[in-house]
Amino acid sequence: MRAARTRTVRGALALTAIASLGAGLLTGCADDGGDGSDSSGGSHGKTVITLGLFGTFGFKEAGLYAEYEKLHPNIKIQENVTERNENYYPALVNHLTTNSGLMDIQGVEVGNIAEIVNTQADKLEDLSKVPGVNKSDWLPWKWQQATTKDGRTIGLGTDVGPMAICYRKDLFQKAGLPTDRNTLAKMWAGDWKKFVDVGRQYQKKAPKGTTFTDSPGGLMNAVLGSERIRFYDESGKVIYKTNPVVKRAFMLTAKAAQDGLVGSQTQFQPAWDSTIANSKFAAMSCPPWMLGYIESKSKPEAQGKWDVAPAPRAGNWGGSFLTVPKSGKHVKEARELAAWLTAPEQQAKLFEKRGSFPSTPAAYDTPAVQNAKNKMTGDAPIGKIFAEAAKASPVQVIGPKDQIIGSTLNDNGLILVTKGKSPEQAWETATKTIDNNLGQ
Repeated sequence: MRAARTRTVRGALALTAIASLGAGLLTGCADDGGDGSDSSGGSHGKTVITLGLFGTFGFKEAGLYAEYEKLHPNIKIQENVTERNENYYPALVNHLTTNSGLMDIQGVEVGNIAEIVNTQADKLEDLSKVPGVNKSDWLPWKWQQATTKDGRTIGLGTDVGPMAICYRKDLFQKAGLPTDRNTLAKMWAGDWKKFVDVGRQYQKKAPKGTTFTDSPGGLMNAVLGSERIRFYDESGKVIYKTNPVVKRAFMLTAKAAQDGLVGSQTQFQPAWDSTIANSKFAAMSCPPWMLGYIESKSKPEAQGKWDVAPAPRAGNWGGSFLTVPKSGKHVKEARELAAWLTAPEQQAKLFEKRGSFPSTPAAYDTPAVQNAKNKMTGDAPIGKIFAEAAKASPVQVIGPKDQIIGSTLNDNGLILVTKGKSPEQAWETATKTIDNNLGQ
């Protein structure tokens, strides 16, 4: 599961308005602190609210900080960004554990939110009590992810990653498959096995040198992304080896890879990037932020050859939260800013300008979402498709080591199938590696 990479991917790529969902080349840059702040936290008499983030959330680039500062002349906003979450998160946990060195607002990636909720909630403000914050504004499953068992909500959801299927109309046509998105959606509706079956049809007349899907990790991630309970049960017990949906997803993907339906590359690596550029696969699981990645790695002639169809089952890949540490210098002001940045109106603006899909359904009825198009996918109503997927996604049970389990199932398991190992051998190797990592 590559959720930890999505913020970096989006931060590096999503730049232009949603009308094109274009890919820029931004990376996160930490502020140097040279803002004239005095010892009381003011900047020329203003209250400085600090945000600790990873990758590029897009708030500054979309003009939201400037807008808030105009509405609140006494406030100055300053963000400090660590480019990669794998570097940011261990430091955040250390600061929370020692209750020191924390920013006024701290971002948390979806793959880490369960651990924060379970182990650090007492260090964070209950944001459900902030004036203007209404639980009903958020997708129920998004709100629940950052809520403790006793009902405290320690994070306000920013974006989500509802999944669809992005596919190449030209390659489907050459393979004798339908190219209409609604027809395809009906062919695989309700079951990822049906999706793989479409892949077997593709394989019979596949254009030379192409596979049906892009990668083992991409397929397994999509299948598991549509399941409510995966690696942990609701009590917090690790159950990935005994949960039938996990092994079923693994084996479905492994058999597809063994039969040549799936590309042999690891996502977000240079070799995988080249398969996008050279049109080496026909379909992939696709959250909204993936469209920017596709565009950045594609050749110009690929524009308009892609399309988007609903996935077999709704699921989510990616997303983040804003939290407010109790030990921050400006807790009251930070609570108000976090609530404003994640309100439906601001989430709609962020989607329009940056491509981050809102976690607040009220934004789905705005023109920015309803009329969204993408230059790679032509007239596909991407906003409507992703909105329906977001509303239908299950409330997933997320455990503290979800990322380790998911990535190991791919990196130490499924990839081995592409190198000649049997699915059972790959499963055994992956589970032993995971158990060692978890100390089991």
